[in-house]
Amino acid sequence: MTETNAFAMPDVGEGLTEAEIVTWRVKPGDTVAINDLLVEVETAKSLVELPSPYAGTVSQLHASEGETVEVGTIIVSFGDAAGPTAPPSPTTERVPTGDDSKLSPEAAADVSQANEDDADHPPEEKRQPVLVGYGPSKAKVQRRARKPGYRVPDPQIERDLESKRPHATPPVRLRAKELGVDLTKVTPTGSFGNITRADLESSAVRRSVSDSVSSEIRTPIKGVRKATAAAMVSSAFSAPHVTEWVTVDVTETLKLLDKLRSDRAYTGVRLTPLALIARAALSALRTYPAMNAKWDDDAGEIVQYSDVNLGIATATPRGLLVPNIKSANAKSLREICDDLAALIEEARSGRTQPATMEGGTFTITNIGVFGVDGGTPILNPGEAGILCVGQIAERPWAHEGAVQLRSLCTLSLSFDHRLVDGQLGSEVLSHISRLLTNPSLALAY
Repeated sequence: MTETNAFAMPDVGEGLTEAEIVTWRVKPGDTVAINDLLVEVETAKSLVELPSPYAGTVSQLHASEGETVEVGTIIVSFGDAAGPTAPPSPTTERVPTGDDSKLSPEAAADVSQANEDDADHPPEEKRQPVLVGYGPSKAKVQRRARKPGYRVPDPQIERDLESKRPHATPPVRLRAKELGVDLTKVTPTGSFGNITRADLESSAVRRSVSDSVSSEIRTPIKGVRKATAAAMVSSAFSAPHVTEWVTVDVTETLKLLDKLRSDRAYTGVRLTPLALIARAALSALRTYPAMNAKWDDDAGEIVQYSDVNLGIATATPRGLLVPNIKSANAKSLREICDDLAALIEEARSGRTQPATMEGGTFTITNIGVFGVDGGTPILNPGEAGILCVGQIAERPWAHEGAVQLRSLCTLSLSFDHRLVDGQLGSEVLSHISRLLTNPSLALAY
C-alpha cells in the first residue's frame, strides 16, 4: 500500500516555540529520500537545515517562505509515486431481480430502475478510490475547445499558486531582487493573477517617489535579533553588573604567537591572539572556579560548573551569536584554535546549530577586530562573567625604565555582583593580564 506522511515543524532547540521558513529546497512533485534537505528555517537562535524524515514524493508545502510557523504545525506532506493510501475499493454488484416479490413496491421499482440504468450504461473498469473521492475514469474524454486568446500558464506561476507565494515568473523574480522590491506588496494584473514586469516597474517607481518623501527604513524585529534583545534586557535588569578595566602590554604574547606560527606542530593552524587570550582566561577560571558559575534564582542556589563551555561572541549578518567550545578547559591550544575557526565560520555562514549555543558558562567578546579599544559588555544569561578584548595597537609605554612603543590591549571584565565580589573579579582579570604580559608564566599554573 502507498502512504501519505506529514512532517510538522520540530523543536530544533530547547524551549523554542516557533521558526520562520527561510528557503524551501523542494517543491510539490519532487521525489526525496530520507535525510534529503527539505527547508531552511530561522529560529530565535540560529539558521537550521531540516532533513526529510520520509522517502517519497512531496505532495504539498503548507507554509510559504517568510512565514513564521509554530512548533508542531504541519509544514510539508509526502506521498509516493503511486499516490496516497486509500481503503479497498468497494465493488458494485448487479441487483438480482428473481425474487422481487419479497420487496416492497417502492424498493422493487428502485431495483428495476437501477438494472435498466446498468443495461444502458455498461460499467467501465473499476475506478480506484484515492484520498478524497475516486480516481479518474478510463472512459474516453473529449477536451473542450479552448477559448480564443487562451495562454498556457507558466509552470512557476502554478507552483506559486500551490505554495501561496506571490505569482511571478523567474525573470520577474530576478528583476524584483535587483530592484529590491517586495513582491508581496505588488498588485498583480496578469491573466492568471500573476505579477508582470510592468507591475514590477510601476511598483519600483512608486517606491522611489515614496522614498524621496520619507527616508525611514523599517525592519521587522524577529529571529536572532529579537531573541538577543530579549536576553540582553533580561540580563541587564536581573543581574547587577560590575565592569573592571586593565591595559595590558601584550608584546611578548605576540612574539610567542610568531614563534608558534613557525613551529611545524602548528602547520595549517589559524593562530590568532584570541586563541592565546582564551587560554589565559581558561587558566584564570581553573585557578578561580567561582567565576565559572551562575546564579539560580528559582532554586536559591549558586551553581558552579566543573567544565568551561567557552562562548565566543560572533557578529553575523543575522545578529550576534554566541556559540561555545564545549569543555574548553580540557583542550590543547591547537584544539582551541581549530574550534575557534570552525565556530566563527559556521556562525558567519548561518550554519550554527542551537546545541552549539546552549550551555555556555563564560564568554569572550572581541571588539578589537572593529578597531575599538574597550567596552562594558552585558552578561550572557546564566553566566557570571564576560571578558571584552579591545584592539591591539602600538603605543608609548613604560618598559624597563624607558618609554618605548609597545603593543597594548585593553581588557574589561563584566561580572554578576550577586555571586562575584570585587576581589574575585579583580583577581581573575589580574591573572589574565599577568599571563598575557609574560606568557611564560603559564608554565607555573
